[in-house]
Amino acid sequence: MHAPMKYVEKGLAVTANGLWHVFNTANKIKQNPSFTPRWSDKPLQKSYEKTKPQLGWPRVTDSLCPVCTREARQDILDGKKDVSVLLNEKVGEIKATILERDGKILMVKDCPIHGHFEDVMAIDAEFFQHLEQSFPGRDIRAHNDEKLHNHGSSTVLHGRGSVLTVDLTNRCNMMCDPCFMDANQVGFVHELGWEDIKQVLDNAITIKPRRQMSVQFSGGEPTMSPYFLDAIRYSRKVGYNSVQAATNGIEFAKSPEFAKAAAEAGLRYAYLQFDGIGNAANSHRRVGNLFDVKLRAIENLYQAGVDIVPVITIVNGVNNEQVGRVIEFALDNPKRINFLSFQPVSFTGRDEEITPERRAAQRYTLSHLAHDVKNQTGIGEPIRDWFPISFMSTFTDWADVVHGPDREWGQLTCGCHPNCGIGMAVMIDKETKEAVPVTAFLNADQLAKDVAKVNDGARGKTLSIVGMALALMRNYDPFKAPTHFRIADLMKKFDKTFGATGKNYGKVSGDRTKADIDQRRSDRWNFLFIAGMWFQDLFNYDFRRTEMCIIPYGTQQGEISFCAYNTGIGWRNILEKMHMTATLTKWYEEHGRHEIFAGNKNVPLASKDHTLQLNAEAVAAGAQHDLDDLGIAKNAREEKLAARKKANMSPDEIRQHMEMERLYRQQVLKEKPTIQIQGLGGGKKQGVQEVTHKDVV
Repeated sequence: MHAPMKYVEKGLAVTANGLWHVFNTANKIKQNPSFTPRWSDKPLQKSYEKTKPQLGWPRVTDSLCPVCTREARQDILDGKKDVSVLLNEKVGEIKATILERDGKILMVKDCPIHGHFEDVMAIDAEFFQHLEQSFPGRDIRAHNDEKLHNHGSSTVLHGRGSVLTVDLTNRCNMMCDPCFMDANQVGFVHELGWEDIKQVLDNAITIKPRRQMSVQFSGGEPTMSPYFLDAIRYSRKVGYNSVQAATNGIEFAKSPEFAKAAAEAGLRYAYLQFDGIGNAANSHRRVGNLFDVKLRAIENLYQAGVDIVPVITIVNGVNNEQVGRVIEFALDNPKRINFLSFQPVSFTGRDEEITPERRAAQRYTLSHLAHDVKNQTGIGEPIRDWFPISFMSTFTDWADVVHGPDREWGQLTCGCHPNCGIGMAVMIDKETKEAVPVTAFLNADQLAKDVAKVNDGARGKTLSIVGMALALMRNYDPFKAPTHFRIADLMKKFDKTFGATGKNYGKVSGDRTKADIDQRRSDRWNFLFIAGMWFQDLFNYDFRRTEMCIIPYGTQQGEISFCAYNTGIGWRNILEKMHMTATLTKWYEEHGRHEIFAGNKNVPLASKDHTLQLNAEAVAAGAQHDLDDLGIAKNAREEKLAARKKANMSPDEIRQHMEMERLYRQQVLKEKPTIQIQGLGGGKKQGVQEVTHKDVV
């Protein structure tokens, strides 16, 4: 039996539906032209003016040969070719086809020199189609960017981005797998000086459209930079209202004072490496007490006023069982965690030359994530509750209309390719911990269509707010919402996110105080956003994705797509060597060796105390050992050892190894078994054809 208020709200929803049709009819009459805001030299786009890359399948796109690309990069690093070749030639590029086979989506490509490559893009074709069909279109094309966006085929073309990533140093106090950048292994130090940092941040705000981007300081481990706190302060000074650090949390766990200093400098979010619940679940990172480190880091950061985003790199067979446990951790601690970022592994850095066997076993896609969330937690219908991250751009477009042409910055907009990232929102009652997917009680598909119509009318602040209110109410089902949730709470959530009415929910600007932080945290409702961000590698590379990148790297050579920097032609390798600070030997002579926690060494902690709620069973569970049982390496180091061992195997051991691999493909990866076509006599005949249904090479 529902509370009486639920029936009242249902009546409001029905009334709003009727009023919406009146509003929408009037809104279509003599629509206003889009204005050109101060933060762009081009006008806001109507929904029907937005362009899209080719979607659907089968389709052909531009990709890379994994071998040609590595060879070309090495030629540049060795000085055999000049880096300018990347601006004038299509280095390593080949065509690729995205197609459906046996219910999966694959990328298939052939190099005339190195042969055939294919890899899985999704294990659920219907889910993949849903994401592409929900894509609202590209952002405003980037302009005033000729000097900063000039990287040949890797050039970012669309939008301003949402997160500017700045690597302060390639030094790290861990040496773990997987690692985008092969930290501590490249033989030299690349560390930005103070003038470099200021220049990168100043450059970023010259590009238009000038979005209110977040700045994420990364590395290596960014806290090792002597300018870490200064960089945070400067970012807030020049206008970025969201400053983040992608960190392993060691320094924050060791020192509450350091966490407080970072918060006072203006750090708003800590993107905290967090691969599972319990020390065993993090053991592949080779730090003995790494989970204890994470808990202390969360404790210290939260008390200092910094919000925490656990970032889970998911490797199939290593920690995919942790998906549900991490979500359960967030649901159990709704006052501390309001964002989770799952990142399916990208085979780059230390893992770039991965064998086909290990790649097939470890590949994990966004579709894996959506299904694992449902199967492990019982929450979330893949097609109803998951959308591409770019789906939110319709709502940020609305906020841009509401804030008008005189705004100095545009709204933060996640306009990436629909194959790049996905998200699901869960509304959690912080008091009772009841949790319901937002799209279970809010018709997201129809709401986005309604809001796009409001935006197209360009009626100004008041009528746009009225239109949004009617759209929210008519698409809201109070009977499916959390018990104590009210439609007024939904309105407040939208207003708090987009600042439409000007009501003070606690400032987020550079002059925010601890009181502002506490005010924003006092909300009873936690809008938990569960995101999946899938970075590319050489086996699934698609230039249609890189040209729409929303998380570019700010470098000494301009802003470069995240995937083009870390993989692709490998701009990171090239630029870091071009701007090398010192050889490792020279650095050690001048600065000494920094401490590295590896080989299961423990991080010294003053205390392991925390106030987080944990599932004791999850904490006590052992490490996932699927790959160990099957004799498949978990990382490049193990792969090299396995190759040496295999070279000395007997024929019987080789056959046993092949049988274990076959069983893994059949039982775990769910590949169809080999079908042998036999003659009518029943026995296998000489020269018989074997038909296999392999989805991964």
